[in-house]
Amino acid sequence: MNKKNIITSILENIKTIIGALIIAVFIRSLFFQPFYIPSSSMEPTLLVGDRIFVSKYTYGFSRHSFPFSPNIFKERINYKEPKQGDSVVFKTPEDNRTDFIKRLIGLPGDEIQFIEGDIFINNQKIIRKKIETNDLARCGKVLFEVDKYEETLPNGTKHIAIYNKIGTTQNTKKFKVPENHFFLLGDNRDCSRDSRFNNIGYVNFVNLVGKARIIFFSNDTNKGSLLKFWNLNNSFRIDRLFKRIK
Repeated sequence: MNKKNIITSILENIKTIIGALIIAVFIRSLFFQPFYIPSSSMEPTLLVGDRIFVSKYTYGFSRHSFPFSPNIFKERINYKEPKQGDSVVFKTPEDNRTDFIKRLIGLPGDEIQFIEGDIFINNQKIIRKKIETNDLARCGKVLFEVDKYEETLPNGTKHIAIYNKIGTTQNTKKFKVPENHFFLLGDNRDCSRDSRFNNIGYVNFVNLVGKARIIFFSNDTNKGSLLKFWNLNNSFRIDRLFKRIK
């Protein structure tokens, strides 16, 4: 192969790679993006080691829909308001960079408060049914006993939430959700940085990234790393493969 053919071949490969990258960025920005779950704040819905697909188009698009959050527009395009109960990925107001996933509990104008361990939305206690199981949940490297409940939000959406048997959140101030903002909680209520805390607080609609849709892979990191492929049969959670996220 002569020098000219080598250069032509290199240029063709470069163009192919660039084209593939453009297509990947397009799909990732406008349709679906994969995320890894690194913490237990959404147990039992999402476990550490879950890998999920998030739909980017569900709430429309903002600058945070794109890699590196370029400051190309300030509002949202084709905005659709999320629903109570959605599992939402968002950029934290703290730095507008870090991705969090929590459950949307409060819409603009809603008032949310914990009273004696129960959640009240607009002065109405949300319905919850205790699930009779003796469960353990993780918070970092610590395991603790939890009470598990099926909660029903005012719009009828149901989800599972867990509360520490000892030392759960009993009472909070009343949170009033501002216009174009949302109030989000982790399903693992006593192991979650969320809208109850000042460093997260209310999440602006511009910070929404997308809605969690499906778990496409899950690996129990306590039983082995993906790099230890010979141990994958022990750590791979086959029952979570392609599980829809509620």
